[in-house]
Amino acid sequence: MMKTEALNLTQEWDKTFQRSDKVDHCKVTFVNRYGITLAADLYAPRAAEGKLPAIAVCGPFGAVKEQCSGLYAQTMAERGFLTLAFDPSFTGESGGQPRYMASPDINTEDFQAAVDFLSLHDRVDPQRIGIIGICGWGGISLNAAAIDTRVKATVAMTMYDMSRVNAFGYFDSMDEDARYAAREALNAQRIADYRSGSYELGGGVVDPLPEDAPFFVKDYHAYYKTPRGYHPRSLNSNGGWNKTGCMSFMNMPQLTYTREIRNAVLIVHGEKAHSCYFSRDAYAAMVKDSPYAANKELMIIPGAVHTDLYDRVDVIPFDKLEWFFKENLK
Repeated sequence: MMKTEALNLTQEWDKTFQRSDKVDHCKVTFVNRYGITLAADLYAPRAAEGKLPAIAVCGPFGAVKEQCSGLYAQTMAERGFLTLAFDPSFTGESGGQPRYMASPDINTEDFQAAVDFLSLHDRVDPQRIGIIGICGWGGISLNAAAIDTRVKATVAMTMYDMSRVNAFGYFDSMDEDARYAAREALNAQRIADYRSGSYELGGGVVDPLPEDAPFFVKDYHAYYKTPRGYHPRSLNSNGGWNKTGCMSFMNMPQLTYTREIRNAVLIVHGEKAHSCYFSRDAYAAMVKDSPYAANKELMIIPGAVHTDLYDRVDVIPFDKLEWFFKENLK
């Protein structure tokens, strides 16, 4: 086994959701290919016997495992899977310096490292491993599925394409000149950070809400800034990413090879979500002229907005997720 860094892991239950009496839970750590130790919550169905199918879960982008990913992991464990909800590199309880950075490469590697860990776990069948990515981690999960043939089934929930939103802005509102101006600002920020010796934070979800805030900002606020979803280690609930934290996504399209994914993919999005175009377009590109389109599916949830698929168990189609993984992790 790879050597891991000693992390300071909270042992009490500090999740944004209630603990289930149907699963066993423990904290674990594993290391990625860059030597960064990741912190995770492992959920196992109580009294289950034999080798189990397993699912690694991460997201949303800027959240921690005590929020949505943990809820998904615990719920899927109740349904018979061994699950792993982890904090990405540089965030939450995971290691990595400097803090609050993101990387299309390293974050894809985080998912692959989770597969490494699960493949060698004594309760897991290594031929039956899937992943769930939520929000920005939905796009990252597709990138991981495109490179990691061990991932037999992938679910992208309420996904963002972080490359697209960084390079083109929300709703593709940035033209080349605007993108150039953004690059100039980011590179100026690099100089400012280097001069000061620290990385300036960009700010989490705006609080208090301005009166003219668009609906999707109100939607985020209703989750990250209220008792519903606030967590003290969550970037979105607090100071956010470093201002230069997501810079590399601008020049690194992460969905380039999704058409070559041979294993099953399910993309789920809310009909009324501001972000739904990411899923619709990602699905269309993935199946266009692809010989592997038969096991790909786009599921649109009528009336649902972006954060409904974070934590609303009456909206999240867990029955569908259970069927999908049982069908494809045989």
